[in-house]
Amino acid sequence: MKVKSFFDYKSDASNWITLAGGEYYPDILKDACALYKPVLVLFGQFVKSSESSSRLFLSISEVAETWMRVQLLRVFKRYVCPVLPVEMTKRKTKAEIFEQEFNSQFRPINEVQKAFNSRPLKDEVMCALLWEYKDRGKKGYDLTERFFELFRANFPKLQITGPERAGKDILMKEIFEDYPNPNRPIDFVIKDKNEILAIGLVRYDSDRGGAQEDDRTGGYSNCANEFLSYTKKKSLKTKLIFVNDGPGLLLGSMWNDYANLEESWKGKIMVLTLRMARERITTEWLNAKL
Repeated sequence: MKVKSFFDYKSDASNWITLAGGEYYPDILKDACALYKPVLVLFGQFVKSSESSSRLFLSISEVAETWMRVQLLRVFKRYVCPVLPVEMTKRKTKAEIFEQEFNSQFRPINEVQKAFNSRPLKDEVMCALLWEYKDRGKKGYDLTERFFELFRANFPKLQITGPERAGKDILMKEIFEDYPNPNRPIDFVIKDKNEILAIGLVRYDSDRGGAQEDDRTGGYSNCANEFLSYTKKKSLKTKLIFVNDGPGLLLGSMWNDYANLEESWKGKIMVLTLRMARERITTEWLNAKL
């Protein structure tokens, strides 16, 4: 019997996708305003007391509590500097460097004050925007947790380890001491006692296309070529699993790109959604020497 490839599922692809739940607008506004009003109050205090937008940015960077500092940075981005990379500014120690790099893009503080004062303190629009960040990553965590549960149920004698929800990624140097890219992160490792059968990554794509699509599949291709070149050199049978799910797989050329990636190292890579896992991952495949 021919083993089905990822491409073989494309004819009824939508039936193999797991759809995560969402929340309705404007139902979220009451909770969003309750959660983020303190952020807007504090931002307003900083706006009022800052003599410049640079001072505003540095004042925000001095906030000790991480969650509050990140929310303030997100508000700052909206009011002061749309090009500011918030994810990169989370580290307090880098604040002065980012201020120097981006201050030419800052809107003048008097314009910021005027804009902020034109909005109600319980700004439903801003609270709704911030709410969009609240569960960022949750769908991926849910997918990872369900994959772990499914794998353990199907293979009780094998071990699967990794951060099942939020947590520190596994680094390749922790798995293979001489790996050429020691800080490459992965999401899980599958073992049979001390033998490493597979490593893998888990991603949920809610909506992905264009350049983002190319970044994802390109990154996966680099990871695959790097890892499988290493296993070939070391004569290892360790496989590579990409667990991807979500409606983003149905956009653009994503499905074909993943199918081609799977074929690029035939038998060594498996791309699958959660619904495919039970029939595609087998003991025979994990132990095959290719």
